[in-house]
Amino acid sequence: MAHREVHIPMVFIASIYSFTSLCLFIFVAFAALGAANADNVFSASQTATVSIGAARDLRYLLYDVNPPEGFNLRRDVYIRMASLVKTLRKEGDDWVLVLPPWGRLYHWHSPNIHQIRIPWGEFFSLTSLQANVPVIEYEEFIAENGGPFIDQVLVLQNYAEGWTDGKWEEKVDRRPCIDKLMYSKDKQGYYRGWFWGFEETRARNVTCVSAQGHASIMAPVLQKNITVTSVMLDRAETLLHDHYAGKDYWDTRRSMVFAKHLRIIGDDFRAKYLNSTDDRDYTVYSEDWTRMKAKLGSAKGGPYLGVHLRRKDFIWGHREDVPSLKGAVKKIRSLMKKHKLDRVFVATDADGEGNDIAAHSEFYLYGVYKGSWILQLMKSIKLNKLHFINLFYPSHFCRIEGAQKVVARNGAF
Repeated sequence: MAHREVHIPMVFIASIYSFTSLCLFIFVAFAALGAANADNVFSASQTATVSIGAARDLRYLLYDVNPPEGFNLRRDVYIRMASLVKTLRKEGDDWVLVLPPWGRLYHWHSPNIHQIRIPWGEFFSLTSLQANVPVIEYEEFIAENGGPFIDQVLVLQNYAEGWTDGKWEEKVDRRPCIDKLMYSKDKQGYYRGWFWGFEETRARNVTCVSAQGHASIMAPVLQKNITVTSVMLDRAETLLHDHYAGKDYWDTRRSMVFAKHLRIIGDDFRAKYLNSTDDRDYTVYSEDWTRMKAKLGSAKGGPYLGVHLRRKDFIWGHREDVPSLKGAVKKIRSLMKKHKLDRVFVATDADGEGNDIAAHSEFYLYGVYKGSWILQLMKSIKLNKLHFINLFYPSHFCRIEGAQKVVARNGAF
């Protein structure tokens, strides 16, 4: 069907992901615990060692998050786990962080696209991650570990009684499971569970642990009370950031560089549709993020407006806060006029509303894109814009703000 004469180019991205906060819950695999010391072994103040067999020098920390959590929270939990591994390694222990495969996220709605067992290398540069903390993909762990076995899974949970006398204190204790355990024993006595879609994976032991505090609160438990080789922290989002917005936080955040193949796609997309390049935008990138130096605020950004237009499930709970499509278009046009821009990049989780947006405006619809890589492409494009708006304030906006700070520090993302 022929388009009418256009005045404002628009690139419409229909993401298969929602843009909620990334919640990553971390499983720490603990070995089977000796019955005699089981009651006190998880107290952070305890120093007694549970004898489960001597651990090898190299040890593995695995983790996962609450299944309904989205991409952004999961990425945020990675930062917490990286901080924990750094703490463990400072004590001389050779810990490696095992990256939990991506898949079966609540907001991924394309059933015809492979969406399980997706390695981190599909989204992020492993070389960049490893410059900050030792990491390996889960399949590498299986190969190094001699099979798909996890010695101990710790299911993290809050304290059933909440804060004692309204007083906050950091503590860790073995407790009865509050929620139904998402693991079941097979005929051989191993525990079976989701394990990122790896059906062959089994755990030797699963224990519920109440934890209240920062990620490093688990270090004494892993160093002194657990001697097995592989430990998994489930529901890792229970733990807090050790140093939120501190140097260690930003080092880890900066290391989370998008995979090169995605950056190439994003760069081509920006140049073709948005008149945006790293040279013009002052966002030139070096492959080694540790060597990148840029004057704060030196990144200019591309000559287009980046819009995050949330529809779907967010509307259900925020009907009074979410604008109509007509209202959203009106706001977009006013901002483009204010900032003297003639192009807009719209990222949304809407189904088929790109044409509706165009119908409410003089926007030209370049295309609708989907795929397992589209969220990262979308973020890369939004991060390189001159101006970015959210028509409301979900946690995804906080993540974009944080990524913009990375751009300011690095000169590029």
